[in-house]
Amino acid sequence: MDNDERQNLDAFIDTIWIEKGLSLNTLNSYKSDIEKYFLWLSDNSLSFRQVSRSEILLYLSYLFKKKLGSKSVARKLSSLRSFYKFLIIKNIISEDPCEKVETPKVIRSIPKTLTETEVEMLLESPDINSVLGLRDKAMIETLYSCGLRVSELTNLELIHVNARQGVMKILGKAQKERLVPMSEKLIDLMDLYLNDSRPKLLNRKVSDYFFISTRGGRMTRQSFWHRIKYYSNKTNLSSKNISPHVLRHAFATHMLNNGADLRVVQLLLGHSDLNTTQIYTEVAKYRLKQLHNEHHPRG
Repeated sequence: MDNDERQNLDAFIDTIWIEKGLSLNTLNSYKSDIEKYFLWLSDNSLSFRQVSRSEILLYLSYLFKKKLGSKSVARKLSSLRSFYKFLIIKNIISEDPCEKVETPKVIRSIPKTLTETEVEMLLESPDINSVLGLRDKAMIETLYSCGLRVSELTNLELIHVNARQGVMKILGKAQKERLVPMSEKLIDLMDLYLNDSRPKLLNRKVSDYFFISTRGGRMTRQSFWHRIKYYSNKTNLSSKNISPHVLRHAFATHMLNNGADLRVVQLLLGHSDLNTTQIYTEVAKYRLKQLHNEHHPRG
């Protein structure tokens, strides 16, 4: 990447960070998308300042040939659109090559989820008599009971949890805040973790974060993902490919299965668009159809 590309990319990332308040993960996604685009331009002796709609379409075609799905290609196009709009605003270029490029149609797939029995198996797997087991149990219960994103879980701070009122304040995408209720079971488990495991993990260190690693710092997304994998293997659920996000899907699906209003689930998940939440109604319908086929004599 040459100096011109680097300077404009850095300026773009700084601008969207200030104006949109995006998370570090989202900013890194934008940065990665555009860096890969620059690499393709370099391989084809092209400049980002001089491309047209034709070159953008060639790049999208290249991405599809690399077996990327329509959702991934659509996201990369969205990153390019934002970047070129920034260049237009800054008078670095005069025409937007992405302006008349259509977004690839994204086929909405049904999210992977777990049954309530499978979630219970996972939750019962950690040994709460051990320091790590109690922490892991509290993390998995928090993730599932509150429908959090894994980044929201690992970034949770002590001041965000109000056990007396039974709510936690979550800082979601684009720094949007929402209040999520906590069950009595979760409150009791968190209290047990705070008074037992957490001080031992800190080992006289100080941290504002709620969930602590074995080194006394904040738990990372990767570390928690490995803990989830460990317990899914332990409970013979490895074939389910369980990830933290699958538990978030399970939260939404089980809420709807048990009669929760779609807009309530939208608020709890922190979705800005109801259409994003709507996919979980399809999961619920799919599961009902499965149960009918399995148990009805004429299924």
